Amino acid sequence: MSLLQSIFLGILQGITEFLPISSSGHLVLVETIFKLNVEELKSYDVALHIGSLAAILIYFRKTILQIITKDRKYIVYLIIGTIPAVIAGFTLSDFIDKIFRNTLSIGIILILVGVYFLIAEKISSKSATRNLQSANYKLPLLIGLAQMFALIPGVSRSGSTISTGILLGLERKKAAEFSFLLGSIAITGAGLLTALDITDKIDWQTTGIGFAASLISSYFAIRFLMKFFEKNTLRPFAYYRFAIGLLAIILTLA
Repeated sequence: MSLLQSIFLGILQGITEFLPISSSGHLVLVETIFKLNVEELKSYDVALHIGSLAAILIYFRKTILQIITKDRKYIVYLIIGTIPAVIAGFTLSDFIDKIFRNTLSIGIILILVGVYFLIAEKISSKSATRNLQSANYKLPLLIGLAQMFALIPGVSRSGSTISTGILLGLERKKAAEFSFLLGSIAITGAGLLTALDITDKIDWQTTGIGFAASLISSYFAIRFLMKFFEKNTLRPFAYYRFAIGLLAIILTLA
């Protein structure tokens, strides 16, 4: 992998990990277009995920400190929301990759989840003010189930959890915050599992550049989305998914 490719993939990881457009789906499309095999670059993949994790910890550092010291119930919600994805990850991961890791499936799923975004926005009240502190344990469990489906390439972890939170009445920024904090656990787990499977020799220069690109782009993606949801909805991302999904289908047919 060249340094330019490393920077490109790092930026792609950082942006697509948090914007609700599916990081795994985009990486598969890049592999197809540029003949890259990201699966063979285990150490590099870990570095990208650590970069995204570091961005979450930096951006939400004050929120995380407040949760640890004053809001233990939030921690319980994060644990509940993580359980479905953990179970599915250990039992269905290989099956999901075998069935869904192809451009045709990803194209279809990108479009279907885009439709789900529009449905969530349609049903949700624009004046929704529900927050996690006033919710019961059912809400984080349902968001956790949405995160479980994000194991399928093309779904998007942030997209599935944010849209489900909105559908359940959470404010968009609160839904995004919970999604990103929940994602920090998922990213840590995925990184650790990948690290245990590393067999390739680490190229420290390429890996370091990928980490830096992922960290910077992840931070600004989080910052952008938190500001974006102050006045905007998921609809633009739904339309983007329709376009990319159609492109994936065309690539398959071609």
